Amino acid sequence: MPMDAHDIESMIKAAIPDAEVTIRDLAGDGDHYAATVISESFRGKSRVQQHQIVYQSLRGQMGGVLHALALQTGVPD
Repeated sequence: MPMDAHDIESMIKAAIPDAEVTIRDLAGDGDHYAATVISESFRGKSRVQQHQIVYQSLRGQMGGVLHALALQTGVPD
């Protein structure tokens, strides 16, 4: 069963409360999404560390229910 974009956003915001999250369904199939996550908590962390934080927030859904997530992360301006 595919994941809903709202569920992805909720999981990320639960783990990163200050995050600004934008989710786009890339294929219309509920399996391929793009996410932009902006958070002050990413400041000073490498891009890899930022992505790891987001993937951890999805609690093991990557590669299963959530097939693909194109991820962009950053800190607020």
